[in-house]
Amino acid sequence: MFIKKLRYNVENLIAREISSLSRYYDGLYHYKPLNHDTGKLLDAIDCPRKHKIADDETLPDLTGQNEKRSIVLLNGNFNHNLDIQNLLSEIHPKLARTSRVVVVAYNPYFRWLYALADKLGIRTADDPVTFITRSSLNDLAKLSGYEVVRIRPVGYFPETSRGFGKFFNRVMPAIPYIRWLGITNVIVLRPIVSKKVNPSLSVIIPARNEMGNIESALLRMPKLGDEKVEVVFVEGHSKDGTWEEIRRVSEKYSSSFKIKAFQQTGVGKNDAVRLGLSKSTGHVAAVLDADLTMPPEMLDRFYEAYRQGKADFINGNRLVYPMENEAMRFLNWLANVFFAKSVGLVLDVPLGDCLCGTKLFALHDYKRMEKWRENFGEFDPFGDFDFLFPAAELALGIVDVPIRYHARTYGETQISRFTHGFMLLKMTVVGLFRVYMGKVE
Repeated sequence: MFIKKLRYNVENLIAREISSLSRYYDGLYHYKPLNHDTGKLLDAIDCPRKHKIADDETLPDLTGQNEKRSIVLLNGNFNHNLDIQNLLSEIHPKLARTSRVVVVAYNPYFRWLYALADKLGIRTADDPVTFITRSSLNDLAKLSGYEVVRIRPVGYFPETSRGFGKFFNRVMPAIPYIRWLGITNVIVLRPIVSKKVNPSLSVIIPARNEMGNIESALLRMPKLGDEKVEVVFVEGHSKDGTWEEIRRVSEKYSSSFKIKAFQQTGVGKNDAVRLGLSKSTGHVAAVLDADLTMPPEMLDRFYEAYRQGKADFINGNRLVYPMENEAMRFLNWLANVFFAKSVGLVLDVPLGDCLCGTKLFALHDYKRMEKWRENFGEFDPFGDFDFLFPAAELALGIVDVPIRYHARTYGETQISRFTHGFMLLKMTVVGLFRVYMGKVE
């Protein structure tokens, strides 16, 4: 059939989409390949280690993987299965929270072609029998203990001719609504597994002209985990005595926290956060702005969301509750809403707030983000997109924690509404083109 031939023609596109994730993982297991699977897709996928699990073999126990990430590949299995819930349920006990199930499935919108072939008597034994819609996929994932992290449509035209097919296969996934007309979907499922131990935590606090907030950050820091919280201050060319205050409180509170303090040689918040992360030793790291507009007391919500397995990337959302007076001007609020919707559309991830400075994630995932950024390119001087884009592309699973945004009690905002707003708009457009049209071959 035409649709099957097209599917075979776009195997390189499917491999490229999976590789955009798998090259940053540690291993891939092709689980129970179908009889008509030629193995070409597995060969084309970029991953450090690849294994094939035959129909009479069992998936290795991956539950001991605390920092390694593995992918279980189901290539067409959903379309040739009459009990998808059972298939997912039998895999789940073998998975760690760092595992991901990647499913290659035919687009359900093309079910009618197979129904027509059946009526015409030209259906073959290899043709799919099950087509799963997005809503049914979400239900099956929940019933089996998973979350749908990402769905990426792939393949619109054969790339047999130079230019035309290749161009549209890169452009169409970036167009809302039309994107869902791809012949195949690459689906990523995250197993919901809670952290059985309390992970150690590092809190990075970038600070520039925030002398009056430094001690309050420590006084208001909740006790999290079984060990002392590691607090990493990074001071950036302050003119109000912030560095001297950091040194003072580091000595005063050394019995309550593991405190580290560094001064930037570079400039900007992104540079400060990267420095802080490079010096952190906790299993998970949180970024907390020194202006304390996000209450430090709320960090326990971020920590618990991670520990309970709600997601592997915890993001703050300041746009749910009413804000304190002067906490955010109307134009800033409007811009935040606009960018949250725009970035969410680009990444196909629901985001309530993409510019909140508070985030929490595993340090081993940050190392993957760094490698991803090397391939993707530098385009974010602030740091928020620098985390959200790789978190979405690496299928970490993102959840927003609503917080009440407070007004500053010391210092002045470092944000320029129009200059920085234009830069954010540019970054959103650049991100759109790089995500869908700039994948590494």
